This record gives sequence, structure tokens and C-alpha cells, in this order.
Amino acid sequence: MANPHAGEVALVVDGERRVAKLTLGALAELEERLGAESLADLVARFEGESLRARDVLMLVCAGLRGGGWRGDPADLVSAEIEGGPLEAARVAARLLALAFRVPG
Repeated sequence: MANPHAGEVALVVDGERRVAKLTLGALAELEERLGAESLADLVARFEGESLRARDVLMLVCAGLRGGGWRGDPADLVSAEIEGGPLEAARVAARLLALAFRVPG
């Protein structure tokens, strides 16, 4: 079960329930894959109006890898995500919100 207090979000990929989490390593990987100069640039990219499907794919992949999955973006391209692109975008947004929330 995903624990939102630990920054975890559940996602069903190819019929298997997985836990995604944006760890520091996952965020560093995401920065590199998207060519972001900083965490602030990365967050601004997702808050802007020009969000691309590739961005969502990379964010979901980073989150899954932070949760222990060993796949890569190419594996997600052909994967069946329960709930489709809308669910992937919802999970991506939730991952960001949880990773950058202020505890309290």
C-alpha cells in the first residue's frame, strides 16, 4: 500500500500495482533526462502551461524507479497504465505535490 506521508503514490502498470516515490536520486535522474538546470527549473516546467506527454512519462518513470522499479522510459511507452494518460498525469502531479510539500 502506498503511504502518502512518505511521498508514495500507487500506480497500476501492466496489471501490477506499483509504488512510486520521488527520492532525491529519482529527482536527479529526472533533471538529467529533461535537461533541467535545477530543481526550481524542474518544478517550473511542470507548473507551466506547456507540459508535454514526454514530461509526464519521465516523471512517472522517475517516481517508479524511486519506488524500486528497475525499468526505463522505453518500458513505459508500451506499458498499459490503468486509467490511461489521465491517471498517469494525476500520479505525476501527486508525486510532485508530495515531494515538495512542507511537513506540518
